[in-house]
Amino acid sequence: MPDLKQTDILDLDQSQLVSRLNDYGIKSYRAEQILKWIYFKQTDRFDLMTDLSKEIRNYLFFNFTINRLEKQTIKISTDGSKKYLFKLKDGRYIETVLIPEKNHYTICISSQVGCAQGCRFCLTAKNRFRRNLSRGEIIAQVRDVLHDVENNPSDSRRLSNIVFMGMGEPLANYDNLISAIKTLTDSDYGLKFSNRRITVSTAGLIPKIYSLGRDTKINLAISLNAADNKTRNILMPINRRYPLRKLLETCKEYPLKARRRITFEYILIKGVNDSDKDANRLVKLLRPVRAKINLIPFNEYKGSHFRRPEEPAVLQFQKILHQNNYTAVIRYSKGQDISAACGQLGPDSSHH
Repeated sequence: MPDLKQTDILDLDQSQLVSRLNDYGIKSYRAEQILKWIYFKQTDRFDLMTDLSKEIRNYLFFNFTINRLEKQTIKISTDGSKKYLFKLKDGRYIETVLIPEKNHYTICISSQVGCAQGCRFCLTAKNRFRRNLSRGEIIAQVRDVLHDVENNPSDSRRLSNIVFMGMGEPLANYDNLISAIKTLTDSDYGLKFSNRRITVSTAGLIPKIYSLGRDTKINLAISLNAADNKTRNILMPINRRYPLRKLLETCKEYPLKARRRITFEYILIKGVNDSDKDANRLVKLLRPVRAKINLIPFNEYKGSHFRRPEEPAVLQFQKILHQNNYTAVIRYSKGQDISAACGQLGPDSSHH
């Protein structure tokens, strides 16, 4: 009979797996073989790991599981985006979005069930914070969706980009985030993603921003959404604890790799932060930082009193940034028709 306290093997990093194997007298190099089966070959069963002895396979079978997330629904948008609703072992739900680009896919993954940041424009915040995702649950989103993409012979696009912009504040689940990123980027036995193609987005959890730059080589995105404290306090409660001046000082000290920039995400909301004055404030605010700006016209959803600006206002805002030599890209969110766009993720509401 398998032990009921089986460990999801995705929750263990290589050194943790090595020490579990060593306790049983199994040599360390076996850990790498096992992880290659799980990540390179997407194997879900220990008995298929043919380069391991029967004894090792039995030990694994009785002590570990290789968990897939339970796909509750997959919604497909008219633009080809897919929103996965995953049910977790404790009955909670998270959402993961696969976004098609011209020649590759980007996956937008969650780091928490719900979110504690309480940003006023975001639907996820309405479901309150439930818990952090485990390291294994973070990795499983990528591993499972990658499996779907690779098993679709009619599509040659590869899944190459990962953005931590789904549900939750990634830096509030720091240890699991860092541990998951190590496996996602490991090319010896992990999922081999390039550091340059992974972006972590934060609402501005200052104490952890510098650590992220020290502990990883990935890209940083700051969810900014206002260039003055008064507006940002209204939109993002975190600003009361970590106001703009402190946030910008932290960004200035962030250990940026050569030729890289910090991305500032700015959701344009009609009559709130979309005026010429706001654009000029933003120009001044970001001067000290190597910055690029993603402008995201607000994605409306039922029950929100915020509105999306008219197109001319969006273009005017971008023009002011361009005139001041900023790279500013308007991001028209995909997946709006299936509530998969930026700020629209919030499965608990649709299920309870």
